[in-house]
Amino acid sequence: MVKAKEKRGLGRGLSALMADASLTEATTPSRLENSNSKYDFLIPIELIQPNADQPRQNFDVESLNELSASIREKGIIQPLIVREMAGDEKTYQIVAGERRWRAAQAAKLHEVPVIVRNFDDKEVLEIAIIENIQRADLNPIEEALGYRQLMDRHDHTQEKLAEALGKSRSYIANILRLLSLPDDIQNLVRTGKLSAGHARALITSNEPEKLADLAVKNNLSVREIEKLAKTNISKSTQRPKTEKDADTIALENDLIANLRLPVSIEHKETGNGKLTIVYKSLEELDGLCALLTSGLR
Repeated sequence: MVKAKEKRGLGRGLSALMADASLTEATTPSRLENSNSKYDFLIPIELIQPNADQPRQNFDVESLNELSASIREKGIIQPLIVREMAGDEKTYQIVAGERRWRAAQAAKLHEVPVIVRNFDDKEVLEIAIIENIQRADLNPIEEALGYRQLMDRHDHTQEKLAEALGKSRSYIANILRLLSLPDDIQNLVRTGKLSAGHARALITSNEPEKLADLAVKNNLSVREIEKLAKTNISKSTQRPKTEKDADTIALENDLIANLRLPVSIEHKETGNGKLTIVYKSLEELDGLCALLTSGLR
């Protein structure tokens, strides 16, 4: 009698997810005779496809060339993790190891070693994020997009992500804030021209793109960007912002991460204040109204 697969959740780690998963018996490749093998099959490389939802999108060419040279000389030491494509038992989708697959193609390998697992879409995304984070392979924008996918498509919360990945909740909130920046600035972070710290400092600027360009050209520090961001705000037509305490800033960050909209809190010593939420389209306004009124029904 086959034991039913237990429900798995984010936070158990890549090794636990892999160990608990049921092995999918492939029909096309031949099973390896060596039972001590660390992989299940050798599969033709053309039968393997990358995962479009893989959080890692940027692959350094020089690094890939180095890996390809190593594979050409020593072969693939660590097998790819794959799953059968839905409705096609002869084709496989990469769960973990796309970089090795790309390098193997460049090395002109005809077959690659794989471990076949029966993961669902949620688990595939979880494993891809966990593996890349453990290897520090994701840039901050890719990491933030991975967290966003888990929250939007699979109902994970910031608290659950933080606990599962060994991160603080403020770390998750802060990295998600990067997605509120203009695309041009996000691309600077993707390519390493700006760090995540530099990018976070730009969030409070009235002209983040101009300040980002200035930061890159003059190699500004995070502290210098923070000072310039405050200067830009004070020169705007709005009333200059006063220094905010850590609790107010933390609350702003939480609201920004959850609403995914710019939020400003102006709290006065008298106990009253003003909460400002900025939206850029009717769609964002509709979503905000639906969220604010959901508890009133």
